[in-house]
Amino acid sequence: MSLPSPASGSHAQAVRWIVLLSISSAISIVFELLHLPAALLLGPMVAAILLGVNGRAVMMPRPAFMAAQGVVGTMMARAMPPTVLGEILAAWPVILLGVASVVLTANVIGYALARFRVLPGTTAVWGASPGAATAMVIMAEAYGGDTRLVAVMQYLRVLIVASMASLAARFYLGATLTGGTAAAWFPPVHWVNFAGTLAVIAAGLLLSRLFRLTTGAMILPMLFAIGLQGAGVLTVELPPVLLAASYAVCGWAIGSRFNREIIAYAARALPTILLAIAVLVAICAIYAGVLASVTGVDFLTAYLATSPGGADSVAIIAASSNVDMSFVMAMQTMRFFMVLLTGPATARFIADRVSG
Repeated sequence: MSLPSPASGSHAQAVRWIVLLSISSAISIVFELLHLPAALLLGPMVAAILLGVNGRAVMMPRPAFMAAQGVVGTMMARAMPPTVLGEILAAWPVILLGVASVVLTANVIGYALARFRVLPGTTAVWGASPGAATAMVIMAEAYGGDTRLVAVMQYLRVLIVASMASLAARFYLGATLTGGTAAAWFPPVHWVNFAGTLAVIAAGLLLSRLFRLTTGAMILPMLFAIGLQGAGVLTVELPPVLLAASYAVCGWAIGSRFNREIIAYAARALPTILLAIAVLVAICAIYAGVLASVTGVDFLTAYLATSPGGADSVAIIAASSNVDMSFVMAMQTMRFFMVLLTGPATARFIADRVSG
């Protein structure tokens, strides 16, 4: 039996890329029309999964995935205005207690999932962690978790929480969440800020590579951008087309790791995963009620602030709703960094206890 020639192999890869792009575009358009959250990420991820389970996976080049992570990091920094620090300092006891309560609840749920063998130890922790979904998947990869199962749990929770937040905004405030128009895809670009943003991403990627930082491709650009924004040196400029491409790359990178075996495993665990998500969302809603009564903010602001749907998706919802954006991002930002700092140690602790 003769092996295929390099040319034929290259032709097959080109065909797979064309198919991947076509399916990704079609699914993303459908998701956008249905007003689903993170449609530009979930569409490519579903397309990559479809190819992967049929043995036609397209592997994403790692440099492209790293660059996309840098863009996501600066996007998160853009959603964290300079007023966030003042908001945190003004009400730090309440915010810290609310953040710690959500993180602790998520860790207990993660432990239960690992203890009863629903998911492996580190995978259960990162899957239950209430941080930005893409960040948690990246952290899971860096610390030995199964990114495919983490992605299933994280993005399923994003869908559920964002849908509930949309309904809450509609029925609680009589508001609707609106998407962008076609013209919003190509707004005027501030080229100096855009060049500065690209420089921040490049610096983060370079330092991440030099010092071999496992999650530096996303974390370093985010930290640099937050610092420069706070100092008034830089305003993060990210054209919608660049964001869409970065989300697509992240979706392809995650989706290409799925195969039939992992889909079958996730399907068996799906009822328990849904139950865990429902419990976490319900407990966070209770925390929101307490937070609203103590601080005097409206319930929707408190709900978004305690929501376990991820800082990035919550920022998008908060920006399109009549809520206290600074308060929401203050809690989401503090929780995100708390998960980043405590997540690796918590994952190891739970994994050791479960294996022991």
